[in-house]
Amino acid sequence: MLSPDLTLPLLLVALIVEAIIGWPPLLYRFVRHPVVWFGAMIGLMDRQMNEATMPERLKRGNGVVTLVALIAAALFGAFVVQIALLVFAPAWVALLAIALLTSAFLAQRSLHTHVRDVAMALEKDGLSGGRRAVSHIVGRNPETLDEAGVSRAAIESLAENFSDGVVAPAFWAALFGLPGIATYKAINTADSMIGHKTPRHKAFGWAAARFDDLVNLPGSRLAALWIVLAALFNGKDVVGAIKAVLRDARRHRSPNAGWPEAAMAGALGLALGGPRTYGDEKVEDFWMGHGRQEATAADIRAALGLYRTACLVQMLVIAALGGWLSGQL
Repeated sequence: MLSPDLTLPLLLVALIVEAIIGWPPLLYRFVRHPVVWFGAMIGLMDRQMNEATMPERLKRGNGVVTLVALIAAALFGAFVVQIALLVFAPAWVALLAIALLTSAFLAQRSLHTHVRDVAMALEKDGLSGGRRAVSHIVGRNPETLDEAGVSRAAIESLAENFSDGVVAPAFWAALFGLPGIATYKAINTADSMIGHKTPRHKAFGWAAARFDDLVNLPGSRLAALWIVLAALFNGKDVVGAIKAVLRDARRHRSPNAGWPEAAMAGALGLALGGPRTYGDEKVEDFWMGHGRQEATAADIRAALGLYRTACLVQMLVIAALGGWLSGQL
């Protein structure tokens, strides 16, 4: 395991590289992406260990086994790769490779691209284009959304995925390096695939959903803090962001999503969350923030500006912590 005086600089390099180039298409073509490997393993175990005729208790137990096996595979695989690089490659090559592999588990650039596409689609093609674009990043029924609903959905996705696609993986990478971020991403992938309260996955995905809530807890709080600090630098409503977090974050149906969503809502003077429809099911939820509900493409772009600054704030904090630790050791 690498010490924090190395994991933090490597994480900083990973964040910068991922923000600039993302995961190169050429690499994806030849070796795919680690999340694809996790997904293949989860899909196989779902098919083999989650048959409809099984009792609910057995399904829940099999879900626990699936999660433990996935965590073991991610942790062991990342640890072996890291050790192999450090032992057999020149030091600078090993460290650069570890940083590049770490960058694969971050989603700064792709998240920005997908949310920006919603704003562009609304501006160019109106509501129909916005609905098509937002359907790629949210699970709710896009046909039930008006322009304000599309805009709010994009901003909510940006805030929530800033937490579990950027801040939380960076947190676990800062603590435990490549094995930490790989293990986190495996858990997060399991939650996205099987952690749903559907008849098929309510029991089998129980462990994945609960554990994902746990590992995302520190990242969601940090994400809210980064957004509040970004609001300060961007000239947004810092006081409103703080008030929204303190007042609304814990009322969200998710134990984590409410924190960055409330911070984003308060900073931009919006109301996010609230009732929404997934498929044919309407979900009642509290509003985050006491601002206006009528969001637009301009608000999406304002949210993206806040997001970029929040990503920069995180990098600066990591650089400062890395410099401080280097001076202590």
